[in-house]
Amino acid sequence: MTRTDPEKNKGKQNTLDPSRRDWLFTAGVALNVAAGLLLAVPLIGFVFSSFVERKDPRSWISLGPLDAFPENATRIATYRNPYTRPWDGQTADIPCWVRRLQGNQFQVFAINCTHLGCPVRWFPESGLFLCPCHGGAYYEDGARAAGPPPRGLFQYTYKVENGALWVKGGEMPTLSNPV
Repeated sequence: MTRTDPEKNKGKQNTLDPSRRDWLFTAGVALNVAAGLLLAVPLIGFVFSSFVERKDPRSWISLGPLDAFPENATRIATYRNPYTRPWDGQTADIPCWVRRLQGNQFQVFAINCTHLGCPVRWFPESGLFLCPCHGGAYYEDGARAAGPPPRGLFQYTYKVENGALWVKGGEMPTLSNPV
């Protein structure tokens, strides 16, 4: 067995056989560079997104002919959210409650409770919208009747045109965005 003299190899670097420390350092730098790039791509996209013009997804959407909504009655209607992606499927179908007062006067309510957003149901026997989650109740005109909801049901903007009822789709009526 031959021994190498450490004094003879002092000052020489062995470039062909990197140490474990050198390899781990290189791997760490590579992982940090990859992580930096993964974080930089969305940040760069966010910065430059303000230069891209987007079309307004809000549009008027027909809920159907006026004959589908009898006077003094509340019916559920569904429209397709204009701001959808191909993978949205049935979740892009937005239900709403339509109450026809008389003639061309309507109330179109969001289906969500104003407390935590659970879907409310209409009970014609009692003339109330009831929330199954925490017992919220609303009168037929959408005003708060009882329970934890802080206010009445949110209402959509609507119009009557060409014998059909239209709602402004693509926007959710909320306290921060009252329509």
